[in-house]
Amino acid sequence: MTQPFELPHFYMPFPARLNPHLDEARAHSTAWAREMGMLEGSGIWDQADLDAHDYGLLCAYTHPDCDGAALSLITDWYVWVFFFDDHFLDMFKRTQDRAAGKAHLDRLPLFMPIDPATPVPEPENPVEAGLKDLWARTVPAMSVDWRRRFSVATEHLLNESMWELSNINEGRIANPVEYIEMRRKVGGAPWSAGLVEYATAEVPASVAGTRPLRVLMETFADAVHLRNDLFSYQREVEDEGENSNGVLVLETFFGCTTQQAADTVNDILTSRLHQFEHTALTEVPAIALEHRLTPAETGAIAAYAKGLQDWQSGGHEWHLRSSRYMNKGARNDSPWLLPSGPGTSAARIGALLASAAHERLRAYTHVPHQKVGPSILPEFHMPFALELSPHLDAARRNLRAWCDQMGILQEGVWDEDKLRAYDLALCSAGLDPDATPEALDLSAQWLAFGTYGDDYYPLVHGHRRDLAAARLTTARLSACMPVDGEPPLVPKNAMERSLSDLWARTTAPMSTGQRRTLKAAVDTMTESWVWELSNQLQNRVPDPVDYLEMRRATFGSDLTLSLCRMGRGPAVPPEVYRSGPVRSLENAAIDYACLLNDIFSYQKEIEYEGEIHNAVLVVQNFFGVDYPTALGVVHDLTTQRMRQFEHVVAHELPLLYEDFGLSPQARAAVDGYVDDLRNWLAGILNWHRSVDRYKDAWLSRRAHGFLPDRPPVRPLLTPG
Repeated sequence: MTQPFELPHFYMPFPARLNPHLDEARAHSTAWAREMGMLEGSGIWDQADLDAHDYGLLCAYTHPDCDGAALSLITDWYVWVFFFDDHFLDMFKRTQDRAAGKAHLDRLPLFMPIDPATPVPEPENPVEAGLKDLWARTVPAMSVDWRRRFSVATEHLLNESMWELSNINEGRIANPVEYIEMRRKVGGAPWSAGLVEYATAEVPASVAGTRPLRVLMETFADAVHLRNDLFSYQREVEDEGENSNGVLVLETFFGCTTQQAADTVNDILTSRLHQFEHTALTEVPAIALEHRLTPAETGAIAAYAKGLQDWQSGGHEWHLRSSRYMNKGARNDSPWLLPSGPGTSAARIGALLASAAHERLRAYTHVPHQKVGPSILPEFHMPFALELSPHLDAARRNLRAWCDQMGILQEGVWDEDKLRAYDLALCSAGLDPDATPEALDLSAQWLAFGTYGDDYYPLVHGHRRDLAAARLTTARLSACMPVDGEPPLVPKNAMERSLSDLWARTTAPMSTGQRRTLKAAVDTMTESWVWELSNQLQNRVPDPVDYLEMRRATFGSDLTLSLCRMGRGPAVPPEVYRSGPVRSLENAAIDYACLLNDIFSYQKEIEYEGEIHNAVLVVQNFFGVDYPTALGVVHDLTTQRMRQFEHVVAHELPLLYEDFGLSPQARAAVDGYVDDLRNWLAGILNWHRSVDRYKDAWLSRRAHGFLPDRPPVRPLLTPG
């Protein structure tokens, strides 16, 4: 069979190594698969299938340093997960039997109790038998924190198969953003990262949830999945009828040839590997210092990062050899792997360095403050009608008085002209048109705090290139939000004063758990401003995936969603908010708003502020295209995200209601939440169209710097 495209050169700067216990793992996993009922008689595999796939070789390449017992256990896990995938395909995807697939998946978490002493049901098929055996053999060696993380990753891997099945039923191909997110869960690389911990060293619980460790796992996941998509395109798309493949997704989104889509997937794969290396070498060491990790804990993180790197090179080598994939004519003469032997050490050094320099330096070569002219504003897809609160005028007056009281207009960052130009009460009036006067005031004041902070960090800390002061500012802001009766920080500037005031008024009726959730949302936003500042100091334009995911944080999305959800009370179970459809709905809305903001603020950020965190610039930089072309890509993505929102409401939420057996009250609460998000989207678009903040005439009059008649605010240099 002719291959649909030529496999590209893959970026792989480190060679694969083979575990010496390969034969032991092969023999063990074969016996184990037969014992679990996965071979003859299963209707899915026979011995020839297992031999041809050679999961022992996969695990020996991806875990080259662990001992024989660990390699055998890890190989059994991979046999199980690939059997699960093929079993689900044959039993539920090919038959499109969603109800039976859901029932099958619902039982599997029962075989993964956090406490190993918890009784589990009797297995009814090889998938259940294998999971029961593996869980019991694996978890005693790991901490409770690891068990929880690995259990969640395994459940995501299993449950998001329903998302793939739903797309197959609808004949639907995902958009690129949705695909990257869901592929992480369906593809199982976060799950693989958990087994890397088992084979190398467990990540300390104190840093497991931090951005650097999350980015290591996510870039690892994206690279693994995108590589797999290139090798498996022919089998998945042409043979199995799958539509969850990155090459197909980009082919459809951009309307390009299969070869062009494959080359673009490889560019994104390379970029994710560069991001992995950047994070491992810059952010991970910093997090070890900030959290005061012991030498042993620091060594554990280093071993884990090396284990993820080994998985990348080993997984690539296995794809070149396994009969499961399209690999005829695959280029195994990568310029990244230097030839060995006398006289060959410098043979391709020049090509390697030239290629590496071009790809890596691309992120650092943007020239700030280029004159770009007024932002071009396309027609935005907005299917929801705008409503405005009748209390808008009063909210404007009250916001002005509150900002003055908090000192926001006295520090040299904002003045009354800027406050009028931003008209944040108008935004709140559209976001929540039914709010009481008191609730509308609170909403507008939260927006003022977030917008002021977003302006403050680059002007105060970026102007001085003072990352340490930014970190101190962030830590002090976090201390302004007591959760469980601890004394609040005594505020020393406008940001601290305004956050302390908002926190006290907002959280007065809340439970400790609700306060903790809201605090985490604010912390996520303020910490993301430090990430932006770090990139600004390096003049580093982020890659598209990292940018979009961090953009949700810099936009304050978690804060907005937390405040929206809290009005829904206990009617909506927490697991509904954690479900794939609801997270997909929220992310689609958030991305639409973030990308919309980037389109409107292009001139403000690129020309007047020297900013690098803008989706249009990110696309320009990554794909090497001009402003109109990049704008077209970002605008198209806003349309796709809105259509994604509409798709989830029309097709996925009804299934969610059935899957969770929601009561009429709970369904009405979720429907009300959807209405809140609709108002949020319509209100944000109206605000951007109406205010002066992004308009050329106002920008040309008010260059975005410190106010000329007032000294810039002095950052706090000592804690207290």
